[in-house]
Amino acid sequence: MDIVKTASDWARFEMHAALVFAGFGLAFLLSGLGFRQLGSTDLARAFVIPMLVAGVLLLILGVGLFLPAQTRLASLPTTYASDSTTFLTAELARAEKVLNDYRFAVFRLFPAIIALFALAIPFLTGPYWRASLITAIAMFTVLILVDSNANARLLAYKAELTKAPD
Repeated sequence: MDIVKTASDWARFEMHAALVFAGFGLAFLLSGLGFRQLGSTDLARAFVIPMLVAGVLLLILGVGLFLPAQTRLASLPTTYASDSTTFLTAELARAEKVLNDYRFAVFRLFPAIIALFALAIPFLTGPYWRASLITAIAMFTVLILVDSNANARLLAYKAELTKAPD
């Protein structure tokens, strides 16, 4: 098994996931601009700011994940060549840390936030509140969708690493 190829594939997947976040960020930005141009009701006009904020946050997340993954991808062969055992140990530890982060944030915290925001919609009747809550629900749903896919791929990556000979 080629550990460098497996680690490189995972780094490329991280880059693709970051691009998906950035793509959704652009979609939110375009939606916000669309609501600004075409919104004729108070609720439609209220979506402009929350959509733009969510779009910027998703773009920042996408770029913030893409750049380190790209740097990591370039350094994988030299890092592995310098000390393969340390590389494997560090990758397993990193994978376990990210999986624990996913267990808490993606599978517990984000659904709780979505449920709380969904429960608040009937009680907060102002158009800006409703638009903000609906946009936040949409953004957290995007985070869950992309990160649950990343979680599944990270589990496979960790399994490949544990099969690697020391």
